[in-house]
Amino acid sequence: MIGVAVLFGGRSGEHEVSIQSASSVVRNLDKTRYRIVLIGIGKDGRWFLQPPGMIETVCDSDTALSIEEDPTRMIDLRPGGGLFLGGERIAIDVVFPVLHGSFGEDGTVQGALDIAGLPYVGSGVLGSAAGMDKDAAKRLWSASGIPVVPSMTVHRRAAIDEAAVSRLFAEARDRWGTPIFVKPARAGSSVGVARVEHPEEFRAALLDAFRFDTKLLLEPAIDGQEIEVSVVGNAHAHAYPPGEVIPTHQFYDYDAKYRDPNGAALQIPARLSESEADAISRYAAAAHESVGAEGMSRVDFFISRTDRKIYVNEINTIPGFTRISMFPRMCAAAGLSYPELLSTLIDLALDRAQEQGGLVFDYQCS
Repeated sequence: MIGVAVLFGGRSGEHEVSIQSASSVVRNLDKTRYRIVLIGIGKDGRWFLQPPGMIETVCDSDTALSIEEDPTRMIDLRPGGGLFLGGERIAIDVVFPVLHGSFGEDGTVQGALDIAGLPYVGSGVLGSAAGMDKDAAKRLWSASGIPVVPSMTVHRRAAIDEAAVSRLFAEARDRWGTPIFVKPARAGSSVGVARVEHPEEFRAALLDAFRFDTKLLLEPAIDGQEIEVSVVGNAHAHAYPPGEVIPTHQFYDYDAKYRDPNGAALQIPARLSESEADAISRYAAAAHESVGAEGMSRVDFFISRTDRKIYVNEINTIPGFTRISMFPRMCAAAGLSYPELLSTLIDLALDRAQEQGGLVFDYQCS
């Protein structure tokens, strides 16, 4: 059997979301094919091997995973050697990082796993880092001719006094009107995102978003359909048919995504013309490839209701895997069941590891 380490939790504002996603992954992994090892990462960043009995508990009920921070079960990562508990190497063939946000989806864990010599599901360091940074991703997409939502980049050091805040709001309002979205550049799950219409709301939104990142984006509110596309693949990405998110909240926020099972309806296929659906699928695959994403991603779009213009909004290289998350639901609607999706992602990880295993890193000059 293939040993799969499910990595969850993490030092992130999306710690709880990761636990929910990982619980669904554990329930849906094929137990006849995979031997599951649970590794929980505490909010302080320490890694702990979880008791095997937790797998059975989660699979037999709706109970979510938890993280037992037992100091005697704290894991060491050894360069070139894998993961160790005490002096004993943990038998792992591939790691499945079910981590959202900072120190998990941003290339840091991926770099650590590369150093440890462990194959892993999803994007590598470059794709993870570029996909996580909405500012960097937009620059790459724009350079590739992919249409993006307009934005302004704001660094904390440049927005620390009231006069600067007032100028920023005035500039954004003059460009786009209101409402304006304020969002951390390197966070996900709509953490720290606010929709503002008035100057007095703007400063509070900035302060809240700066709790999660030192770089923010300001964006106009696009009155349009919210479209999402699941993408699977390494060098050659496959985009599944677009789905449409119909939020019941003011916008598709954290609560709508993870806490409220009625927070949004999903229309599959999306209410698009054939030409629009084809264009969005092409843009989704191109967006995945141009940031260097691998394995999986969910690419999010807006289509303006007035002129039907398409905008790529963002990419998630470790999309949500909860029971109400859009990524697995869109794949399932296209005929790829949740267990089959997980097996496909693990196969892609092992294929990439085999390909990279043939690279030469020791060059001797003659």
